[in-house]
Amino acid sequence: MDVEVRHLKALAAIADAGTVTAAAARLHMTQPALSRTLAQLEARVGVRLVDRSSRHLDLTPAGATLLGHGRAILAHLDAAIADTQAVDRPLRLGYTCAVLGRQSVPLLRGWRRKHPDVPVDVVRQDNSTAGLATGDTDVAVLRVLPVDPRIHAEALYTEDQLAAVPDDHPLAGRVRVRLAELTAAPSLPLALWPDVGTASLDLWPPAQRPDRIVEVRNVDEWLNLIASGGAFGVGTAGTAESHGHPGVRFVPLADAPAATVYAARPAHPTHPRTEEFLAEVRSTVSA
Repeated sequence: MDVEVRHLKALAAIADAGTVTAAAARLHMTQPALSRTLAQLEARVGVRLVDRSSRHLDLTPAGATLLGHGRAILAHLDAAIADTQAVDRPLRLGYTCAVLGRQSVPLLRGWRRKHPDVPVDVVRQDNSTAGLATGDTDVAVLRVLPVDPRIHAEALYTEDQLAAVPDDHPLAGRVRVRLAELTAAPSLPLALWPDVGTASLDLWPPAQRPDRIVEVRNVDEWLNLIASGGAFGVGTAGTAESHGHPGVRFVPLADAPAATVYAARPAHPTHPRTEEFLAEVRSTVSA
């Protein structure tokens, strides 16, 4: 008799949970039903898979071997289902504050010309992975390297960081400013977007750091706070190119390190054209 997907899911849940009761809860099954499923699996493979000699269930060597193959099978199945579901839907490109700056339009137009049957939805997601970790996007452009092991990222290029100040600020008319000038007394608070923005207090030596910060949740809050005179900010050239605001002036910083722009995707791609789209991103950037 054949081993079924439900058998592999049961074995994985038992290995992860350590007890039949906890595993059954994860699978939304009753404990007797899960015990029967495990017994069926052992009968079909002909060997004992779980050591039942203690309250905490451990896999036998045979069980561990089957689990390793089973997890791979389940992962491939999930990827196959995701690909199947994605065939007829747009590829979702996520971003937080900017896509590729001035190269965004060439990218999207180039893709449309070459792949008119695969539309791209550009989706702003106000979180550190631009929707990749939550499954809301398929590819993302980020300016902070993600630490989530489920996400693969590659560096594309670097771009300058700029000071963002109210248009009536004393430094708004300058051609270039230094970080220390932004924090010289009297100074505004620094607007920070935790985990997403490139700015941090580490840009300044300890003695020159801003004495106040204000946290924001997205680029709109960041721009409006600066425009109203409530803070200054540090952003990238891509943000300035994508989010012009009548009350904000972007001034190049003479002494801020360049920011890296990354292309990112899930470890298991969620759209079948992911690699083709990333190739188009690389081609656009290199051109």
